[in-house]
Amino acid sequence: MSTPVRLLLCDDHVVVRAGLLALLASEPGIEVVGETGSGEEAVALAARLEPDVVLMDLQLGPAGAGAGDGIDGVEATRRITAEPAGPYVLVLTTYDTDADVRRAIEAGATGYLLKAERPEELFAAIHAAAQGRTAFSPPVVGRVMARMRGSGPAAARLTEREHDILGQLARGLGNREIARALFISEATVKTHLGRIYAKLGVDTRAGAVAVAKEQRLLP
Repeated sequence: MSTPVRLLLCDDHVVVRAGLLALLASEPGIEVVGETGSGEEAVALAARLEPDVVLMDLQLGPAGAGAGDGIDGVEATRRITAEPAGPYVLVLTTYDTDADVRRAIEAGATGYLLKAERPEELFAAIHAAAQGRTAFSPPVVGRVMARMRGSGPAAARLTEREHDILGQLARGLGNREIARALFISEATVKTHLGRIYAKLGVDTRAGAVAVAKEQRLLP
């Protein structure tokens, strides 16, 4: 039996958090190792508990007394993903504006789900995130990724090597693993990634994979 995905939950609504905890308890492949309603505490818990995935609410209310500076889900995501061995962050929110999605992805979120999703879709997204694969609600992909990709024709100008690296990226591989798989240096991987980001009009690995899927650039 495979090891359960270790999950940290961050949502500032106590009732919603309780509901999510009950729901997640029904999925044997997921183990909730911590919970919080504070973005700042989520950053601290992510470092201490070392979860595989952080399920992050986007809009977090003001922090309580002594809770810290009350950072929102975007800033918490940025701080968590900035750590070299940090966990993946999967956003779960009711907000689906272009600005919210772009901010989350640019902060390093691996996926972006709406709270209207069905439980099985949430479970699948968590398992995907644990493997470094992206997960987006259909409304988010169709409407927002088109704006993130920049000019459509630019994507068609990806070189064969850039397509290879994009494919490895979609598998959730890191730069070192991609370098080994393609028999090139890590520096070369970084150079190609920079060009891929520029052509697709994104700033992150998750954004590149999401746009590639939307444009059907992946096999």
